[in-house]
Amino acid sequence: MATIENRLEEMLKSPVEALGHTLWGLEYVQAGKHSILRVYIDNEKGIFIEDCAETSRQVSAVLDVEDPISTEYTLEVSSPGVDRPLFKAEQYAAYIDETVKIQLTMPVAGSRNLKGTITGIEGQMLSLTVDGNELIIALDNIRKGNLIAKF
Repeated sequence: MATIENRLEEMLKSPVEALGHTLWGLEYVQAGKHSILRVYIDNEKGIFIEDCAETSRQVSAVLDVEDPISTEYTLEVSSPGVDRPLFKAEQYAAYIDETVKIQLTMPVAGSRNLKGTITGIEGQMLSLTVDGNELIIALDNIRKGNLIAKF
């Protein structure tokens, strides 16, 4: 059974791409009676406020017609930013040797919160070096992953 995020991603990918952007990922956060749908868009040239506004209008129109969310929600459209969330294997693969912070569903090495360097990815398994130790983590065990920006 597809999750709400998967259904939303399938529904919104084409409209976002029609505007010349990539659907980087999305988060649907249920918060009682009022939920939040965060849509992250990206573009090689960068994302500007006008891009977010235009995408928000387009996505909102699609959501109004398809009506996939039965409760009240707030739609947020933004760029992934410098501490971008990572959603897919290919996104993790693009950031080999970069530092990430991840939250896990099930503990690995006794922890659900890890900070380490991505050393590789094979299929749906992420290799992460944490404090000199190589850990292998299933992507479906990652609840949330974000790059840690270097300045």
